[in-house]
Amino acid sequence: MEKKDPIEEARRYVDNAKSLLINNGELDEETHLYGDRKYVKMAGNTLWCGVLYLLDAVFHVRKDRRTRVHIEDYKEAINKRDGKLAKLVNTGYENIHLIMGYDGNPSKGVCDSGFRMANDIIDRCARLI
Repeated sequence: MEKKDPIEEARRYVDNAKSLLINNGELDEETHLYGDRKYVKMAGNTLWCGVLYLLDAVFHVRKDRRTRVHIEDYKEAINKRDGKLAKLVNTGYENIHLIMGYDGNPSKGVCDSGFRMANDIIDRCARLI
């Protein structure tokens, strides 16, 4: 099986999340709100999966594919190596995973911020590889 470049794969997740919102999100141009929280949640979860995929590749936190890695495990490994990335991941966790992925906040500004945050995390990780 061909090994994928983690940076390219993470960017593919971002592209997929963007497509979800653009093609299905039904943005109200007047209020700058997406009409269906379901697609915001799907986009947020897709973005966060891309971030986690990349963090797994860079930090090798996952010891066994059968066990679940907790966010604290990622934070601990990241703090040891790059404080700025740690701040990005902490903020990304809140914005992408919790506010977009769980809450489905329909604000375009929140979603745009989540996409920027995911791209910033990817860019920062690219420097570490």
